[in-house]
Amino acid sequence: MGRIQPGTRLAPATTVRLCDTGFMTTDDHAGELGEFLKARRSEVSPRMAGLPETGTKRRVKGLRREEVAMLAAISTDYYTRIEQGRRPASAPVLDVLARVLRLDDAEREYLFELAGKDAQRPRRRTAQTVQPQLRRLLDELTTSPAFVLGRRMDILAWNRMAAALLIDFAQIPEKRRNYVWLLFSEPAFKALHADWAPMARTAVAMLRMEAGRNPHDQRMAALVGELSVRHEDFRRWWGDHHVTARERGSKLLRHPVAGELTLDWDALTCAGDPEQQLVVWTAEPGTPSHDGLRFLSSWAASGDRSSADR
Repeated sequence: MGRIQPGTRLAPATTVRLCDTGFMTTDDHAGELGEFLKARRSEVSPRMAGLPETGTKRRVKGLRREEVAMLAAISTDYYTRIEQGRRPASAPVLDVLARVLRLDDAEREYLFELAGKDAQRPRRRTAQTVQPQLRRLLDELTTSPAFVLGRRMDILAWNRMAAALLIDFAQIPEKRRNYVWLLFSEPAFKALHADWAPMARTAVAMLRMEAGRNPHDQRMAALVGELSVRHEDFRRWWGDHHVTARERGSKLLRHPVAGELTLDWDALTCAGDPEQQLVVWTAEPGTPSHDGLRFLSSWAASGDRSSADR
């Protein structure tokens, strides 16, 4: 191979990165990225990734492409194109892939280098703090269940009626206080919803809307990946790509104390932090559901029930 003389300008598609055999072109980088991804996914077993055991013999070693895509909360076609060098990957997607494939720091840096991206870790978003006015509203609502939803539909705070109606949130680990996670993973919470399937599907559409607003949210990607692995319904509905806004609706609940309740809910956005919403559940006055809420309020006040987050 001839020498490159000083002052010679290289073509834009050529890099000056040396390999053992000479220069590596952009196409070489794309090919190496694909081979690197294949090699790394072959080393991650389904058990390591938390995938359920099927008992059938697998034709590939490690994870399949569709499994990597599912765990990363991206489409199989998108991941396939990345692995085949037909589509560039964004830094947030690379970061999620690094987590799914269990890359160490050196491997993660190499992955970003092959993709031509800065390997600097994304800055974490600050934890949400419940707005004081929302907390005061929660305390004032003594006959209506209410809670505050934050990013990813995380439950940030709640009043005594919400704990009495839905679940004792204080007994749920903080990282699991997520409305969608509870719908799919907490049996008592799921059984409470008489119309669970259509309601859960709507919740998935709301979560996808939220994901669209925050495409670089790693915690969102981790939540979607876990739910996709553990729950077939979630995986199917997430794949439908339906979205809906979180504004208002109605739900049918079968409560062990208050009986059957048909409740309306409204989501009120906080002006101080648009990523926080106060969700209030009410019933039409004069209906059995309204009477049921009043009975539930008396029952909750008579016992040592959990109130706003603490």
